[in-house]
Amino acid sequence: MEKEERKYTVAEIKEEDKKIRHLRRLVDFSLALIAQSTMSIDEAQAVVKGVKKFAIDLFPGKEETFDLVYTPRFRRLIAEKYWLL
Repeated sequence: MEKEERKYTVAEIKEEDKKIRHLRRLVDFSLALIAQSTMSIDEAQAVVKGVKKFAIDLFPGKEETFDLVYTPRFRRLIAEKYWLL
């Protein structure tokens, strides 16, 4: 038996796009903050944890997607900034 595809309304698509843009801005801002500030590695990791919590609140059940898309960017920046390479 085939699974029926759900049709999304224009309003739902716009709302999803708005949430994605908001998350991207937050990630970009957080990456810049970590790169340009004098925060400790613990503070940088706390920023990442906060961004991830926000993302999961925005997109429940999508923790794995965050880990695939954004965690490598944060990990790479933190490794470069704090000489963890």
